[in-house]
Amino acid sequence: MSSEDRKLDVLRAIVEDYVSTNDPVGSKALSERHNLGVSPATIRNDMAVLEEEGYIAQPHTSAGRVPTDKGYRLFVDRLSAAKPLSAPERRAIQSFLEGAADLDDVLRRTVRLLAQLTHQMAVVQYPTLTRSAVRHLEVVDVGSHRLMLVLITDTGRVEQRVLELPVAVCDEDVTELRRTLNMHLQGRRLAEAPQALATMLDVVAPALQPVMTTIVAGLVETLVDQPEERVMTGGTANLTRSALDFPNSLHPVLQALEEQVVLLRLIGEVDSSSVLVRIGGENTHEGLHRTSVVSVGYGAGDTALGGLGVVGPTRMDYAGNMSAVRAVARYVGQMLAGS
Repeated sequence: MSSEDRKLDVLRAIVEDYVSTNDPVGSKALSERHNLGVSPATIRNDMAVLEEEGYIAQPHTSAGRVPTDKGYRLFVDRLSAAKPLSAPERRAIQSFLEGAADLDDVLRRTVRLLAQLTHQMAVVQYPTLTRSAVRHLEVVDVGSHRLMLVLITDTGRVEQRVLELPVAVCDEDVTELRRTLNMHLQGRRLAEAPQALATMLDVVAPALQPVMTTIVAGLVETLVDQPEERVMTGGTANLTRSALDFPNSLHPVLQALEEQVVLLRLIGEVDSSSVLVRIGGENTHEGLHRTSVVSVGYGAGDTALGGLGVVGPTRMDYAGNMSAVRAVARYVGQMLAGS
């Protein structure tokens, strides 16, 4: 074994012990708990090199060391694989999510499940509207000069908008509008919808063109208002159990996590092909410099409909959390793709 491989083994042992005990780790403890195949003196020398290179640090005058953000980063980058979930855990995920009644219920169950599996705060983004497709567009008469549009996507997302019309419409007009809209939009990705909407005025009777103009404007507003800028959270109380990991105050962390834009930045910039781990100062928001974020996209194939993940202290079970986040995202993606 090379000296570099041996140092990585020592670092991995320090991370594992510190995550499980929250106590600085000394060479004697490493020698007793781990079969590193070298003497305590060699372990001490390796720890001295790791400290000099910035991977571990001495928090106070004790002999123990703790991982730094740089040390956690090297540990995560060198993980050969995420910790595999057991068969009962996989069955529990599937059965827990399959009982969901609608999209909101799927996301509520997702954050509850992630929080329970990881003991961290869980965050899930609503499916990004522009990456979804139209399953159905309902047009409902709610008054002689008012219509309600109900846009239903293939991910189960529902968006409603009430429109004030320039002229009155009858039942036959509503039926014709519904038929025309679905004929041209059904199955289309919402990112493509504005192009399809631009042709709508040419396919309705002249008397309905003022109404169609209003409908097109309403649908375009629905798409550009970015209603996908929504997230759901769960397990925030888990952060308070890690008070020792936030020695000054948990307040900056909670304050940062109250901002939707911060949460979206944390878990929205992902794809579904790989798990993203941001550690400590890699999080751009200053209030989150003592936290780590494990996130991944969910969706069909490599196309992410949205992101989900967990937020916790840098002292976390990275392998287990990465595995849980990936597994839950896979099930959520399968559910929404087949919904």
